[in-house]
Amino acid sequence: MRVRIFDTTLRDGEQTPGISLSPAQKLAIAERLDRLGVDAIEAGFPVISAGEAEGMRMIVSAGLSCDICGLARANRKDIDAVADAGATYVHTFIATSDIHLEHKLKMSRAEAAERAVSAVEYAKSRGLTVEFSAEDATRTDRSYLSEVFSRVAGAGADRIDIPDTVGYSTPSYMASIVTDAVRASGLPVSVHCHNDFGLAVANALAGIQAGAECAHVTINGIGERAGNASLEELVMALRCLQHGDTYETGVVPELLYETSKFVSRTVGVNVQPNKAIVGDNAFGHESGIHTHGILSNPLTYEPIGPEMVGRKRWLKVGKHAGLHGTVAILREYGVEPDPGQSRVILDRVKEMGDAGQLVTDVELLSMADEVMGKGGVRSLVKLTGFSVSTGIGTMPYAFVKLEIDGKEYSDTDYGVGPVDAALSAIQKITGAASQLRIKDYGLASISGGSSALCEVTVLVADSSGNSISAKSVGEDIVTTSVRAVIDGANRLMLKKVTMRQKA
Repeated sequence: MRVRIFDTTLRDGEQTPGISLSPAQKLAIAERLDRLGVDAIEAGFPVISAGEAEGMRMIVSAGLSCDICGLARANRKDIDAVADAGATYVHTFIATSDIHLEHKLKMSRAEAAERAVSAVEYAKSRGLTVEFSAEDATRTDRSYLSEVFSRVAGAGADRIDIPDTVGYSTPSYMASIVTDAVRASGLPVSVHCHNDFGLAVANALAGIQAGAECAHVTINGIGERAGNASLEELVMALRCLQHGDTYETGVVPELLYETSKFVSRTVGVNVQPNKAIVGDNAFGHESGIHTHGILSNPLTYEPIGPEMVGRKRWLKVGKHAGLHGTVAILREYGVEPDPGQSRVILDRVKEMGDAGQLVTDVELLSMADEVMGKGGVRSLVKLTGFSVSTGIGTMPYAFVKLEIDGKEYSDTDYGVGPVDAALSAIQKITGAASQLRIKDYGLASISGGSSALCEVTVLVADSSGNSISAKSVGEDIVTTSVRAVIDGANRLMLKKVTMRQKA
């Protein structure tokens, strides 16, 4: 069965508190969604603002291959706004639950049903494809809900949608009302599930298994309150978890992580680390038992290979780490301790973990360097020259000279301060020489007084999606920052070189 993926990131997703997208941002996300392979994009609610209408016009004019839809309440003004924005597909809705009818709409069941029919008829008169939603369907009287769906089908609706507006359904109940809706309307049915009880994806799956042909979803599950059904979770569950049933979508799974990161950066909402499929920890392993299993056969502790969704597996050391995992991480950097050295390194890792401290790869490599002595860890990136100039009335300026894998590089750059100038110059060199970039920078003071020590933490990444954190402590902020970046760049280069040698 082919399941239709209706993405509402740009409409319901934008209703996440704190998110507000410009028309240009909406277009950029829409282009990513189209490349991902969604069947329809709900581009916005054009009646609410000039920017919403402009964003929809831009998306409609972009020549995307998927359907472009606009939201409208069940009235002519809203429907006209969708049509006037150039869309040929409208998602129109009216609430049908008694609590909404009494306290929000102040109308009877009969009046709401008549309004729904009139909206569908008017939208069809304007030449639009019509998807009708009964808002708060899962708290609506079932016989009345069936009546409404039957009547809008008779009025010419092309498909109907069952919104679980406050995430109040269970999978079994969603399945039962989907069955009702299919029987009452004879139309393709969509499900639109919210995550207030953490059941959005489960409810959407149940609806599809009961006969729904489409799911409304958002990237990263963003949306009002607890959010919507997550596109990436639903798509992969349909692909992998049906145990005999066959469900297909048009989504390209290898683009899921890339799209997730793009949307997260654009809307300014970070993905929780333990989020399924796209969270930072989804394919990360620390426990010694788990890493041992993963190294023997990844399927022991992973339901799918990370490459399937555009991810990479990663191992981490800590108090739960075992010898196999620790040695495997060191080997990623071309470091080969003997059995005795490996045990000493692991003991130090556990000591840090028992003290409540996190052990980064950089700290692990520093331990290895101390235990193994000189030559244990290679230095592919060396700082051979460095100076900064700053003052009142002059723009801060930095000169940096690096040796990268035996070759000399130098560059200069300006910045808003000496640290910014120095890091910009380093990034120009490492970006050109080895496609490395600085993704994050943090500064903290760890002692007081005029000779206070500062702690700099940076995140360095490469073009393949690998990243590593590095930390340095010192009295001078600029020098400490440069050392942290060089340390991170060196570790990442070691990892790349080792991976190439293994390939």
